[in-house]
Amino acid sequence: MRIPLLLALLAGTPLVAQETALTVPVQWKVRADRGTVTVVPDADLANPRTDVRLVTMPPGWHITTGPAVIAYDPAWVASGSYRVEMESFLFPGERQEGFGLFVGGRDLEGDDQTYLYVLLRKDGQLLVKRRQGAETPTIIPWMAHPAVVPQTEGTAKNVLAVDVAADSVRVFVNDRQVTALARASLPTNGQVGLRVNHALNLHVTRVEITKKQE
Repeated sequence: MRIPLLLALLAGTPLVAQETALTVPVQWKVRADRGTVTVVPDADLANPRTDVRLVTMPPGWHITTGPAVIAYDPAWVASGSYRVEMESFLFPGERQEGFGLFVGGRDLEGDDQTYLYVLLRKDGQLLVKRRQGAETPTIIPWMAHPAVVPQTEGTAKNVLAVDVAADSVRVFVNDRQVTALARASLPTNGQVGLRVNHALNLHVTRVEITKKQE
């Protein structure tokens, strides 16, 4: 069973044409790695230390970060065997920071927040880490992979997927498997969402969860 979490409501309409109707998705939750965060609809961040722009911009959402954050719709929950896929466009910028998906989120508003996350970077590299409270142990350090499209000129489109099976977690970029991990010790059941690090300008056109047969 496939659960579409985004429909291209205004297919073919340029994003710039939507500027007058942009709104913050009120149901979303946003948490900064440190301190508080203020979600704003404006492209210019008044305080880059605390402000994050997150707006519904069909197709999808646009996010511009000051601090590093996780952002998610509470309805995005997955357990058992499933696949989460995200299509994104990274806009030009100077920061060599990561962006991507997290899965298995628990206690995301508390001190014991837990999740597994996979990030891409503008130089064509990929990272896998987990969060447990204040700790973020590395599972796979930054590594280059030809499947990841780097951001060199204009925007860089990548499709990132996390495929969770009974005994494994596989990561795909642009339909190519880039790594596989044993599932047993990883957080995989729980909240799904986006992780976007410092000072990035990103458009996410879709996030989809597909439930698989056990």
